[in-house]
Amino acid sequence: MKKIGLSICCVLALSVSTFAHSDEHGVKSEKQAKTAIQFRKAVFQLIRSNMGPLGAMAKGNIPYDPALMEENGERMVQLGMMIGDYFHADTSSFKVPSDAKDSVWTNKADFIAKSEDFIAAAQNLQNVAAAKDEDNYRKAIGGVGGTCKACHDDYKKD
Repeated sequence: MKKIGLSICCVLALSVSTFAHSDEHGVKSEKQAKTAIQFRKAVFQLIRSNMGPLGAMAKGNIPYDPALMEENGERMVQLGMMIGDYFHADTSSFKVPSDAKDSVWTNKADFIAKSEDFIAAAQNLQNVAAAKDEDNYRKAIGGVGGTCKACHDDYKKD
């Protein structure tokens, strides 16, 4: 399972790396804009799929599982490192549906800082899991969720 997840991340990283750096100032066509937005949505769906079980664990709906926390934390670190690449291409000049607010482009430094906060929180989750720190796992999961909310509040359309 871990190898499959890493393979998917590698394919996405290669795709976005090629795409994101093709134009330093944004995309040149609606087709490119649609592709960029599809990649972004894919990363956030993968993040969501890794947060779901953690949220259930924090609420006590599934048992405490440090191995799951560590694995999902690792995935989220990797995905979080891709966020900046996926948002490298400014798609705001095209009429392509997106959940991103225009403030992503006008306040890019803060947006990137929030993605770095997400990475740090996911790394902390891994550390708490590795230590089998059952007293603090809910706080670590909440820390990751809090970084998601902070970014959504400022940069995601409702």
